[in-house]
Amino acid sequence: MTGPFDLIVIGGGVNGAGIARDAQGRGARVLLLEARDLASGTSSASTKLVHGGLRYLEYYEFALVREALHEREVLWAIAPHIIRPMRFVLPWMPHLRPRWMLRLGLFLYDHIGGRKRLPAADTIRLHNHLAGAALDPALDWGFEYSDGWVDDARLVVLNALDAAERGAEIRTRTPATAIRREGELWAVETPAGTFHGRALVNAAGPGADDVARLTGQAPGFSLRRVRGSHIVTRRLFDHDYAYIFQLPDTRICFAIPYERDFTLIGTTDRDHEGPLDRIEASQDEVEYLCEAASRYFAKPVTPADVVWTYSGVRALVDDGSGRPEAATRGYRLPISPPEEGAPLLDVFGGKITSYRHLSEAAVDELAQRVPALSGPAWTAHAPLPGGDFPLEGQAALAADLKQGHPFLSLAEATRIARAYGTRAERWLSKARGWSDLGRHFGAGLSEAEVAYLREVEWARTAEDVLWRRSKLGLHMSEAERTSVAEYMGG
Repeated sequence: MTGPFDLIVIGGGVNGAGIARDAQGRGARVLLLEARDLASGTSSASTKLVHGGLRYLEYYEFALVREALHEREVLWAIAPHIIRPMRFVLPWMPHLRPRWMLRLGLFLYDHIGGRKRLPAADTIRLHNHLAGAALDPALDWGFEYSDGWVDDARLVVLNALDAAERGAEIRTRTPATAIRREGELWAVETPAGTFHGRALVNAAGPGADDVARLTGQAPGFSLRRVRGSHIVTRRLFDHDYAYIFQLPDTRICFAIPYERDFTLIGTTDRDHEGPLDRIEASQDEVEYLCEAASRYFAKPVTPADVVWTYSGVRALVDDGSGRPEAATRGYRLPISPPEEGAPLLDVFGGKITSYRHLSEAAVDELAQRVPALSGPAWTAHAPLPGGDFPLEGQAALAADLKQGHPFLSLAEATRIARAYGTRAERWLSKARGWSDLGRHFGAGLSEAEVAYLREVEWARTAEDVLWRRSKLGLHMSEAERTSVAEYMGG
């Protein structure tokens, strides 16, 4: 097809991929440009939660929490392979927030977002609860409530994949080097050539203000770059509950079952002033998270227990809040005025749970200026690739995979079902043994799976495969990770 795109999206994080999917599904012709890999920034460095944000109630962000709570069940319904419910335990410490305040907050959390399927909150005695065994015996009372877990990087990839299968062009490792208006079109220069579009979306996350300046426009809002760091330890408890801990500095910290053998602890909130190309947890952040967890667990957590860390920079709207954790997680979608020519819409702020609604709102706004985007909203009910099975059918799907491929362990079948859903057979095919899948790299990663990720999901490096499309790097030895890198060509 020749001629300009109806929409060019810059940024392959969750918002950019979500907008590309929504717009393409309305009948537009869409191009998505990502400078590195899909989800290579903030969108693979979250706490892996689809949640309303219980702590935001304390900052009176009721509209934000309501939207996120509504989206929590919408997203679970369209992606039941990569999203699943999780029960959280909130231990109560008498010298922190009073118990009545926590109970009131959980009552609001249960009722303002249209909860339908998830179980309600409850007061618990930790001494009589499965999750209490790992905690300090001095802790007595607590609460239990519902939220969800998400494979954040796969959420991004599946949105891009759905957009591509509907006709969008997805170009990774294609940075925009210059952007200008040419009459009624945008011209975006890249190392792969110059692309033209009737409208432009700047969804570059923490780099959004830099892209805005590339266009020659002043950013519509000031961004506050806040670093969130996480640590991963060997499994600290033997059950499927997650924890949310209150801290004396008013922040909160999660401890979440992670990748079967590990515990994920995070996150920090620190203003980030440095570059965005290499973001790492500081030693202070590692020690802060270890200390936070040690306040609650019976066995202290030390930096020596940490097997992996990761960090991401959240692009928050700068609302003048004094503390990073108090900055709004809401979003703004400023659009250039008609008299300036081809529209530019900037995406500032947001959180992973709200990405679908944000994307819908962004395309609705652009549709007033670009007729090709004026189709009806549709993403709330259309499954993401591999998500076309019943809401609570994940275990059954894993069992079917194991039955059809007896060489898989239950853990391996579960991992594959949670990553690919009903599309697992596209690379498992008729395999009856590991030899049918080619080379085995370790931790259940086969040559057939790597080939699928390379050919279908834009994976180009070992990092793409081991730390974004999967988290199998956690389960591999250094030699096994090196073998994947050599196979991928570096």
